[in-house]
Amino acid sequence: MQLTKAEEQVMQILWKMGEGLVKDIRDHFDEPKPARNTVSTVIRILEKKGFVGHKDYGKVFVYYPLVMKKEYSGKQLFGLMNDYFNNSFPAMASFFAREKDLSIKDLELLLEETKLELSKRKKND
Repeated sequence: MQLTKAEEQVMQILWKMGEGLVKDIRDHFDEPKPARNTVSTVIRILEKKGFVGHKDYGKVFVYYPLVMKKEYSGKQLFGLMNDYFNNSFPAMASFFAREKDLSIKDLELLLEETKLELSKRKKND
């Protein structure tokens, strides 16, 4: 499920904090900070979408992420690859290599790091 920009900002803060009150979340925004009611509304929307849960201590609610950042970012990246690059990782990687003006050395380092990750995964399987 796609998040709005405001929802994603709140999730980025919650992922970083682990959990927090509306006040704590609001305090992590840059100036000008959104209104407390705005942050509260976004959090309630995120709860309805299943991204955020809460623990209540009387009238105090502590919010925490139900969807982990790695899970969400993976779905977004695979969606991006599917929607804009014909589901082709090489097409997506070459686009970013061109746009970021990566050198051959950078690409070779990326390849070596990828090989290392894949070999770790094979050992764990």
